[in-house]
Amino acid sequence: MDALILLVHMAVSVILVGLILIQHGKGADAGAAALGGGSASLFGSRGSASFLSRSSAVLATVFFITSLTLAYFAGAGDRPDRSITESVTIEETAPADLPEFP
Repeated sequence: MDALILLVHMAVSVILVGLILIQHGKGADAGAAALGGGSASLFGSRGSASFLSRSSAVLATVFFITSLTLAYFAGAGDRPDRSITESVTIEETAPADLPEFP
């Protein structure tokens, strides 16, 4: 089960990086508008989200869900019966003889 979730997690992360890299940046239209080309307004009209941005949002959601699931499975392993602070034993030792300073 862990291996399957880890495989999905790795595949989603690689695809998500690829989708983000091929998306058109918001600032790219501003540069074209400043030089006289591109859209009529400075930032252009922003319509509904494109297929790439919606699929990025879905993949980001899947990435977070798989991250939380992997963290849950990692913490649900064998747990000790007692706290680690209870398992430490403290030994009383006599102080070492220190040389006397003049």
